[in-house]
Amino acid sequence: MFNYVSQKGILPVLLPDLPMNQLKPILEELDGFVFQGGSDLAPETYNEKPIVEGKWLGDAYRDAYELRIMDYAVKQGKPVLAICRGFQLMNVYFGGSLYQDIATQMPAAIQHRDAEKYDGLIHEIVFEKGKTLDSIYTGVGKAVVNSVHHQGIKNIGEGLEILAMSKEDGIIEALQNKEGNVLGVQWHPEFSVGKGAPLLDPLKLYEYFIDKVKRQ
Repeated sequence: MFNYVSQKGILPVLLPDLPMNQLKPILEELDGFVFQGGSDLAPETYNEKPIVEGKWLGDAYRDAYELRIMDYAVKQGKPVLAICRGFQLMNVYFGGSLYQDIATQMPAAIQHRDAEKYDGLIHEIVFEKGKTLDSIYTGVGKAVVNSVHHQGIKNIGEGLEILAMSKEDGIIEALQNKEGNVLGVQWHPEFSVGKGAPLLDPLKLYEYFIDKVKRQ
């Protein structure tokens, strides 16, 4: 994604791990924010205890750091694109919660993570009619995306609306705040660049985000 946005005249900036008083001057120079994938969120970040002792403990330090940055971005009305872990972080920021492990807590759900296939594991999603993704991908209605997550959205955060769901089991795959500046997806669009059908074209989503950034 960094290469693509650079070609569009946008300078990507990796944020250092600094105290907020030192980080804020850097944040003030930024026009948009991308929250990427990575480790699980810690259960305590969304006021839960581990459902299995010693498993899926996440990274509470990273959670707190990224939530501070997200708080700044949201309150300043900056465009935010949240991907996979970032998508789950976004939901938690707005007061939502997560399934700590989909296979354990939703045994009827399809498989959403395969360590060997990794981004080769794919499934269908369905867009909510009239919402942002349905508008970005006009006339499509549904799509195929990669699936690299074992956690998922449980309770939706306040002020968020569903943009897409997994066709087979109803797992939430995309959300947006009602103000429209914060959008998150559960899949990894960056893994689909150049792969073509049947995967959803990630560049249309990038262009949507880039357009919002350039308006800042």
